[in-house]
Amino acid sequence: MPSRKDLANAIRALSMDAIQKAKSGHPGAPMGMADIAEVLWNDFLNHNPANPKWANRDRFVLSNGHGSMLIYSLLHLTGYDLPIEEIKNFRQLHAKTPGHPEYGYTPGVETTTGPLGQGIANAVGMAIAEKTLGGQFNQPGHQIIDHHTYVFMGDGCMMEGISHEVCSLAGTLKLGKLVAFYDDNGISIDGEVEGWFTDDTPARFRAYGWHVVDNIDGHDPEAVKKATEEARKVTDKPSLICCKTVIGYGSPNKQGKEDCHGAPLGEDEIKLTRAKLGWPHGPFAVPENIYTCWNAKEKGAEKEAKWNEQLAAYKSAHPVLAAELERRLAGDLPADWASKADAYIAEVNAKAEKVATRKASQNCLNGYGPTLPEFMGGSADLAGSNLTIWSGSRGIQNDMDGNYIYYGVREFGMAAIMNGIALHGGFIPYGATFLIFSEYARNAIRMSALMKSHTIQVLTHDSIGLGEDGPTHQPVEQIATLRMIPNAHIWRPCDAVESAVAWKSAIEKADGPSCLAFSRQNLPHMERSAEQIAAISRGGYILKDCGCDTPDAILIATGSEVELAMAAAQTLTDKGKKVRVVSMPCTNLYDTQDQAYRDSVLPASVTARVAVEAGVSDGWYKYVGLNGKVVGLDRFGESAPAGELFKLFGFTVENVVAAVEAVL
Repeated sequence: MPSRKDLANAIRALSMDAIQKAKSGHPGAPMGMADIAEVLWNDFLNHNPANPKWANRDRFVLSNGHGSMLIYSLLHLTGYDLPIEEIKNFRQLHAKTPGHPEYGYTPGVETTTGPLGQGIANAVGMAIAEKTLGGQFNQPGHQIIDHHTYVFMGDGCMMEGISHEVCSLAGTLKLGKLVAFYDDNGISIDGEVEGWFTDDTPARFRAYGWHVVDNIDGHDPEAVKKATEEARKVTDKPSLICCKTVIGYGSPNKQGKEDCHGAPLGEDEIKLTRAKLGWPHGPFAVPENIYTCWNAKEKGAEKEAKWNEQLAAYKSAHPVLAAELERRLAGDLPADWASKADAYIAEVNAKAEKVATRKASQNCLNGYGPTLPEFMGGSADLAGSNLTIWSGSRGIQNDMDGNYIYYGVREFGMAAIMNGIALHGGFIPYGATFLIFSEYARNAIRMSALMKSHTIQVLTHDSIGLGEDGPTHQPVEQIATLRMIPNAHIWRPCDAVESAVAWKSAIEKADGPSCLAFSRQNLPHMERSAEQIAAISRGGYILKDCGCDTPDAILIATGSEVELAMAAAQTLTDKGKKVRVVSMPCTNLYDTQDQAYRDSVLPASVTARVAVEAGVSDGWYKYVGLNGKVVGLDRFGESAPAGELFKLFGFTVENVVAAVEAVL
């Protein structure tokens, strides 16, 4: 019978062999954490390799994602669809074993990790989702949602600021089913961390309100098992298990040194390591008896079958709740969603209100919210400005079955937690801050796009229109750079109707993030036909035409500048010019339309084009051409009332008219 050390050494051997074959990778973490992983996966983790999407599985997150061969070894050994050929193909094109774990590439990988600190943030989101979904659906005698979230994290995750944000919140929210293992090996890329990282980590986490088990020998399986059992018994606090380990454990000349962090050990060192570990098997060779001990298929199938029996009993006792749970876990919208959403948009159009789009956004939440119990809202301490609380909002800090998170001033943490909530399933998370502070959250938004996770960013105070707060709070380049993120939809609506369509589109976009940029100032209602309202969802459409197929000039605008473009078009019309106004609230969506539609909106024959947006101008030349003009803002703003700023920076009817006349 193989010993625990033999089972852990299988991880070490596969990891160092795959990294050596790839000629790149990070052997240190897999070799150092192998003993901890063996205990967790063999003694505690509830999962089914035959069904990686089993709803009530425990979630495992490798936050220190550079150690990806650790999770690939675990998935391979326990029986997931990750054959040895994929291990041998580590870091190669189209392999299921990319350099860092990627959600969607590898069965069993719960989230994409690599940018340090975001994995623990995702895990906090998953733990929030588990707790609140259970609060919404569990009934006496029916604990249908009941699982743990486990995280591995290293010194790098601890140093990243996002870990402070999310771990603080996790303690406040008392996420008792979140258990993190800290790989305390004292080494990072630059060497021994004592020169730049001397935090008292156990004290730090105790201050957050975590249960901490410290000074655990990470190479003593019984000590790790005992610490994990202790952590699981604490149900009113998240737990941190601090494990002292040796990076690159088993390598005679490189263990305990930065040399083994991010480079192959080398053929000679691998031979010495095999001898020291007592692993006589060749590259990629794992004895059958070790595979047998690792294989979790039978145990996993039994656990899922038992849960399915619980689910059947739940369906019998609570059929309505069960059907709703299954719908939400499947990611399906309610059957009446489309009809109710369209009715709401028609209602907004009929009201024809002049309103700030941030207020229009809140109205959308009140309009759509009752239809969408899967909403999980939040704001980074700006709810009163973002207007993200609607009539049905209930904070999860008070109600276990709530649907709103008071994130505090934690923009980056909020966005990454939202990714974890979305990946867990059962919710559509939205979170809010000022557009300017999307910069803090940028990498998490990018990760959402990379993973195709369904998140909605509400970004208010979208331009110099916020006025007196000045250039520190006035976004200039943010919209343009957000638009550059692949697979993200960036909306900047011009009125309440476009805001309602933007929200509907974001709710329906299940394969990536949507960013909704809303104004602080009131914006007028734009008159539209039913055909024009339908065209909003195409990202760009003709808002005002001139009665001919070939206008003299085309004005393109977004958000608060649509009103300006319409006024300028009227002035030009009065001068005898034929001018078309195109509202383009979502360039990303417009760019995906068929050529015929795009040609109908922006015909190639019309080269006199001007774009108007209170932000950097570069991105608009793809629409106006190099001979067109952009009335934009290629500098930072000023502190003054909004009306004065728009005049100062040329966002006036006279200036837009002059720009059009210059290209005619």
